[in-house]
Amino acid sequence: QVQLVESGGGLVQSGGSLRLSCTTSGFTFSNYAMRWYRQAPGKERELVTQITRAGSTYYADSMKGRFTISRDNAKNTVYLQMNSLKPEDTAVYYCNAVHNVLGTSYWGQGTQVTVSS
Repeated sequence: QVQLVESGGGLVQSGGSLRLSCTTSGFTFSNYAMRWYRQAPGKERELVTQITRAGSTYYADSMKGRFTISRDNAKNTVYLQMNSLKPEDTAVYYCNAVHNVLGTSYWGQGTQVTVSS
C-alpha cells in the first residue's frame, strides 16, 4: 500500500521558518522524482519545487532563495525547508511522487501552512 504522509505544517509568523517532511512507503522511493505542490484557498494547485532521482532541483521563481528541497533515500523521505515565510505562502502543501518513465504519480494528504502577518 502506497503512503505519503506529510508533517511539519503549522502556524508561523511572517519571516519565520518551517520544515515539512513527507515520509513514504509502498514504492521504491529512490526511483521517483519528488515534488512539493501547494494550494491556497480559491487558487489552483501550483508546483513549488522538485528534486529528481539524481538530486537535481527546480524551484518556482517566488520560492527561489527561500525554500530548499532535499531527500533522504535511506529514510524514504523528502523535506522542504521554508525560510523567510510570507503570508502569501499560506496554503496546503502536498507531497507528490512521480515516476518519469512509468508515469505513476502518488499524492499525500497535505499539510496546512499558515503564515500570519
